[in-house]
Amino acid sequence: MNTSLDTVPRVAVVGGGSWATAIVKILCEQSVKIRWWLRKPEDVAHISHYHHNPSYLTDVQIDTHKVEAHSDLKYVLSEADFVVLAVPAAFVQSALQGIDSEDLQGKVIVSAIKGMIPERNILVTDYVEQYYNVPPEQLCIIAGPCHAEEVALERQSYLTIAGYQKETAERFAALLNCRYIKATVNTDLYGVEYAAVIKNIVAIACGICHGLNHGDNFQAVLVSNAMQEIKCFLDTRFPLQRDVNSSAYMGDLLVTAYSQFSRNRTFGNMIGRGYSVKSAQVEMNMIAEGYYAVQSLYQVNQKYGAQMPIMEAVYKILYEKKSAQKEIDKLRKQLS
Repeated sequence: MNTSLDTVPRVAVVGGGSWATAIVKILCEQSVKIRWWLRKPEDVAHISHYHHNPSYLTDVQIDTHKVEAHSDLKYVLSEADFVVLAVPAAFVQSALQGIDSEDLQGKVIVSAIKGMIPERNILVTDYVEQYYNVPPEQLCIIAGPCHAEEVALERQSYLTIAGYQKETAERFAALLNCRYIKATVNTDLYGVEYAAVIKNIVAIACGICHGLNHGDNFQAVLVSNAMQEIKCFLDTRFPLQRDVNSSAYMGDLLVTAYSQFSRNRTFGNMIGRGYSVKSAQVEMNMIAEGYYAVQSLYQVNQKYGAQMPIMEAVYKILYEKKSAQKEIDKLRKQLS
């Protein structure tokens, strides 16, 4: 790679959480220039002075020769070739408030968000395309089994960059490949993105079942049925020849369903143990994307009618305040 100042890739990262911090760490393994938007000016000042995020993955050292932290989003976006969105889906609209289509013109937009825009019930890539006039060919997503906490520890991880245009996805994947990250590409943009949304809902279901003291045998059956549920929805919504057993689909599902780092599983576990939604959210102090996504997906699926009993059980528990024990008992009879 030519590393002259004129040809070094320029990446804007939007978001100050653990996943955004992990992405910045990965990108710093390459010859890049990064502008990193964080909402709080005090976090920007801390990173600039002490070279680490004061709130998330605090052990990750930030190379400030490559990274410029800033709280002015227009400035962060102004010279970027790639823009990585890494804020919770519920905050995308507020995070991007104040920018317009011109600010994203000619840039590749990469969503690292595994959720849907609440109330609008659309994917993040749909939102960027519809409201900022970004062509589908300039949209990508980051998916695959890759928890931020393991990136911080430099444990071997695998990412999938999905995009309509393979060459565009390959360009961004090249910026992520390093000694502890292997990044591959996939052209099933919407299939991979929806699978990433659904797996968070499944992780909540797994957490609920764990909180209710269901064992490993049941969890395995739940996850295998969930994979069928994901395939059913994708085949109904976006019919396409795809291998749902690959890491972009199944791998992402497995790590979210079982990992100690899964905030969606943690959230579900608290619900299964009797916490209210509000009390679980307050105690976690982190966003479980599946909570918002299940309402959006439930409403979307009213149109398509895919058979999704796990998703429906989670929706009824979280939004209709149904008994977790009773809904999981009903679900048990539908699984095979």
